[in-house]
Amino acid sequence: MNQKKMHVEIWSDVMCPFCYIGKRRFEKALDQISGKENIEIIWKSYQLAPDLKTDSSKNINQYLSEHKGISLEHAQQMNDQVTRMAAGEGLVYNFDKAIVANSMNAHRFSHFAKQYSKQNDAEELLFRAYFTDGKNTDDQNTLIELGNEIGLDPVKLKSVLESQQYADEVRADILEAQQIGVRGVPFFVFDRKYAISGAQESQAFSQVLEKSFAEWKEQNPALNMKTSEGQVCTQDEGCN
Repeated sequence: MNQKKMHVEIWSDVMCPFCYIGKRRFEKALDQISGKENIEIIWKSYQLAPDLKTDSSKNINQYLSEHKGISLEHAQQMNDQVTRMAAGEGLVYNFDKAIVANSMNAHRFSHFAKQYSKQNDAEELLFRAYFTDGKNTDDQNTLIELGNEIGLDPVKLKSVLESQQYADEVRADILEAQQIGVRGVPFFVFDRKYAISGAQESQAFSQVLEKSFAEWKEQNPALNMKTSEGQVCTQDEGCN
């Protein structure tokens, strides 16, 4: 049976600054693809610091300083460089107010959103909340607020967040990443044939997208019929 859409799977973590940049660069490439409605984006969970304890009293500069054993000034310089890179993609990074947060709940939120075809929207809001707005993405109220923005049922979402639902799906994504050799994120897999590691330039994404999508279309010819339009009857409009 033919796959209805070509899949692009993206392993990512909310706390990864290059993942948001990579998302933007990939999206620029995707916008140039004719027939992009036949490409489905699937976000996969990855935790850079699974044992991290959420600490709203620390920002990312402080965390990086302690985690890498470098001065606070050096950490700020490193993040300033990433901030400039993000700005080149139209993103605003505020590391001075970004809250150090464990990403498990954010990933569970993403998996919940996936059930309603809202996963890509959820990932965008998570990145924005973390890097731009300085919100605690491990906090239940924050996640419910984000869910409201994209039309997710707050009662159902609250129930999910108060349980361990979708934790197994998160762990399964992480295990799968290990099995296919993912060593860092972002990691993009195109139709399980090609992969791109890291936030590469949009041109790199364009080349792989065009190649993989062309091959996928050859294997799915029924989705690429050239149709000559004439008068038809439809369920919505009847016969005109």
